[in-house]
Amino acid sequence: MATKVIMVDDVDGYEGEDVAKRDFEVGGGQYTLDLGDANFKKLQEVLEALAPFLEKAAVVKQAGRSRKGPADTVAPRLRGYSNSDVREWATSEGIEVSARGKIADDVYTKFIDAHPDAKPTD
Repeated sequence: MATKVIMVDDVDGYEGEDVAKRDFEVGGGQYTLDLGDANFKKLQEVLEALAPFLEKAAVVKQAGRSRKGPADTVAPRLRGYSNSDVREWATSEGIEVSARGKIADDVYTKFIDAHPDAKPTD
């Protein structure tokens, strides 16, 4: 039995054959989005327009921050895999998963059971 995976553009919900995971960097941070060619081109144009400003900008450190925020205390869900990888795997296994938004904890658990190398280190 064949399984067809339909990639959906994270920005506008477009479901074309050209939708793919697109990685990019902004200000030293790494990001990924599922985008079709048209939205990827728009992203590249925006990043090119932003580049001269980022080159001249200085990084501002948050002074006086006394406690760690949620981003500092949340453990990673996976090691070496993205949410797109989890969604693609779940779909191929017949597990219902949303195209966007939060992925259920039990789906992560099943993914890690199937991919032991994805288990984050404690």
